[in-house]
Amino acid sequence: MEIKARYINPFTDFGFKKLFGSEFNKELLVDFLNEVLGEREKIKDLTYLNSEQLGNTKQDRTAVFDLYCENEKGDKFIIELQNIKQQFFKDRSIFYASFPIQSQAPKRKQWNFHLTAVYTIGILNFSFEDKLPRYLREVQLMDKLTLEVFYDKLTFIYLEVPNFDKKEDELETHFEKWMFILKNMHIRLFAS
Repeated sequence: MEIKARYINPFTDFGFKKLFGSEFNKELLVDFLNEVLGEREKIKDLTYLNSEQLGNTKQDRTAVFDLYCENEKGDKFIIELQNIKQQFFKDRSIFYASFPIQSQAPKRKQWNFHLTAVYTIGILNFSFEDKLPRYLREVQLMDKLTLEVFYDKLTFIYLEVPNFDKKEDELETHFEKWMFILKNMHIRLFAS
């Protein structure tokens, strides 16, 4: 019997959710996020959360994340895949991040405004137009005078996949291997 290989494109909703969006493959998502976050954070476990976020009223805009999860400390992770360039993707990222921030406020209770971290991770099949093209872009609130991070609990990480240009034999880190997979490989499934 001949085995035919089928490939899943990770830049489709189906392929992305097959790769990262199920309990069966949760370890892949944990590994991927740990590599994206680097030394700052080590996730031990994740819980998938409802990816549909409703506004405060029926008239408010809703948001539907590609993936939404929480680590064991309560930090929230929005993972968005964007295959084609969207003019206002930065604005969309900010809007999406506002949902997990607002959801931390308890209803009708006293609260000291303590927040857990919110990470928005965009896996982009396009590049932002700027003077310094790169494949890993991390954005936080910064004091413009001192150039120091002002608030470290709101982080936007963009993986601009087209800007990653290393060949397989040039890969040095586990993170680079993930970038290579996102750019060049397909998940291989076997069917009879």
